[in-house]
Amino acid sequence: METPLEEQEEQRCQRVDSLTEPDLSSTSSSLSSLLSAEDSRSTTSSGDISGTSGSSGEILTAEAMVPRLLAPAPGSDELTVTVTARQKCVGRNNKGVTWGFTSVIGRRKEMEDAVAVIPAFISCKCDHVGGCTALGSRTSAEISPIHFFGVYDGHGGSQVAKFCAERMHGVIAEELDREMVEHSGWQRRWEVAFSSSFERADNEIVTAEVAPDMVGSTAVVVVLSGCQIITSNCGDSRAVLCRGTQTIPLTVDQKPDRQDELMRIEREGGRVINWNGARVFGVLAMSRAIGDRYLRPWIIPVPEITFMTRTDEDECLILASDGLWDVMTTEEAGEVARRLLRRRRRALMMADGVSAAQAVADNLTEIALGRNSSDNISIIVVDLKPKKKRQPRQ
Repeated sequence: METPLEEQEEQRCQRVDSLTEPDLSSTSSSLSSLLSAEDSRSTTSSGDISGTSGSSGEILTAEAMVPRLLAPAPGSDELTVTVTARQKCVGRNNKGVTWGFTSVIGRRKEMEDAVAVIPAFISCKCDHVGGCTALGSRTSAEISPIHFFGVYDGHGGSQVAKFCAERMHGVIAEELDREMVEHSGWQRRWEVAFSSSFERADNEIVTAEVAPDMVGSTAVVVVLSGCQIITSNCGDSRAVLCRGTQTIPLTVDQKPDRQDELMRIEREGGRVINWNGARVFGVLAMSRAIGDRYLRPWIIPVPEITFMTRTDEDECLILASDGLWDVMTTEEAGEVARRLLRRRRRALMMADGVSAAQAVADNLTEIALGRNSSDNISIIVVDLKPKKKRQPRQ
């Protein structure tokens, strides 16, 4: 008799857990032992000073949620992701997702990162966010909550990153509502809404006198529905998807020496100078950002947008500032995440009471600090596996 799929997965998890884990043991250490109290301070939303900031939570797709803002305690011309249609609706059986985040100052003198998690920041029909690809599905007309995750990495100051964390999701919701009256396809509506939202936020920074012209921020945003992962990126923060044994980039860093970005900058009369890495006029190490008006038209607030259809093999999402990616590859981060998630999911209750997603965010932060990351480090981890009630083994 063929072994059921669930038992096969269980056996595979047991084999994974029996392996030695050098990444988790030899490269990780506690935050307090890595940094002095002065080095590891991070400003919370209430103004308190602490070693780290972090939080976790659960998002239930069946209920209306009250939006929560987590202020920080604070190539190719186009990236296209294509997937084949599946025969099973992931969203219909999805009982929810859990998330966790960390945001630490690290070895920087100032905290310039910001993080936002907004459960159910909008609600809309399933077919307005990709619909369901399963044959005979009846869920396309159902109203469901859409969740928002954002990481913003400021430079020159923290003002623009903080503004984006407080305002960006609201602007996107307003722009998307405006686009819903149009008759274009659902992907086109999201592309227009994201592009106009990033431009509008950039303009509001000027009109509201949020920050000087020399201050800016990256912005990597993920909108998550039961069936779709929509990513909008401006800068060199990064989002990745762990799917089965794969770690799939959802963004491509917008660096000045990326061929298409270099051509655009030079076409506008700009220069890319190698000064501790490729920089626009030897100053900024990214080619797109919100803010940075003093470097227009070479630095632009135009996002690159990708669409990914969810599958049952999806493990988690990782969004992070370059404080992580400067010292860790996407593949390494994905492997750490998969091992921790699968081990923790198998336990009915962890002794420390920490969610699997939060444990991954904490561990990735510790590894980055242990590898002497010199930047602020902000990480959001979203566990994409539905919660299952499992009976303890006898």
